[in-house]
Amino acid sequence: MITVTDLTKKYGSKTALNNVSFDVKKGEVLGFLGPNGAGKSTAMNIITGYISSTDGAVTVDGIDIAENPIEAKKRIGYLPELPPLYQDMTVWEYLSFVYDLKSAKAEDKKKHISDILDTVRITDVSKRKIANLSKGYRQRVGLAGALIGDPQVLILDEPTVGLDPKQIVEVRNVIKSLGKTKTVILSSHILSEISEVCDRVIIINKGEFVAEDTPENLAARYMGRSHMKLKVYGRAAAAAQILSRLDGVKNVTAMMAENGECSIDFDADLDEEARKNLFFAFAENQMPVISLEKTGATLEDIFMTLTNDNESGGRENESDI
Repeated sequence: MITVTDLTKKYGSKTALNNVSFDVKKGEVLGFLGPNGAGKSTAMNIITGYISSTDGAVTVDGIDIAENPIEAKKRIGYLPELPPLYQDMTVWEYLSFVYDLKSAKAEDKKKHISDILDTVRITDVSKRKIANLSKGYRQRVGLAGALIGDPQVLILDEPTVGLDPKQIVEVRNVIKSLGKTKTVILSSHILSEISEVCDRVIIINKGEFVAEDTPENLAARYMGRSHMKLKVYGRAAAAAQILSRLDGVKNVTAMMAENGECSIDFDADLDEEARKNLFFAFAENQMPVISLEKTGATLEDIFMTLTNDNESGGRENESDI
């Protein structure tokens, strides 16, 4: 549905994107990740036709966004980080205005808008002025505007930024539902959100492509060892010392609980023999093992591993404009 080929964007001597390529399949929810200034918003703005690229190409449903922008944009619904809402309009007036602006061709305009209000769960505020809505509701009004005309592709730039936990869950559920029928590109700094909602993840760093795969495959490829959690009865310091002496165990972090238990996070690939050695080691020290489980690398772990070199010297103000 979306093909990005050798996408490059320069601002004078500064390179915001450098030869970035990827595909997004029909009906796929793609997570787009990178540190601040990595080029995420620049890439999304080019895909939507909001700005032009210096080099490379973007096609939406086989249509080149640069050569035939009107036809390509008919297939795209875009929610920028700050939705461009008209504060003096009511929600219904705004969506009606967007419908006319997009020259949408639904058989029944009123029903089309009503269905979208239901989808993003804002029917109850449809007659209120946008200026009087909370940030969470305004964000959902922006999402409703992106859905006008029933676009095949949705591009959502930080759709839950600034929302409270309840609002984040509500918007996340809406995105999950939309992902069943539409192609979605989602940019977010809430990595648990990306992991939960997206089928596949793309990570860019300093304007360049870094990695692409499912969160599970990225964990296996880049994190190597499995993340483990052990709970035992006994002192945290003693438990950490015992565990650290076992072969193949790394990155041991122990924390004491009030009930005499301690919880230990560590990295290791434990086969059956290694697990036996672990249990025997704690038994010999009279520290009963309560549980041992494999937790897996989180998307946060992968993100930090792949972008850690960008903490200093990253571009400022030229890539996320």
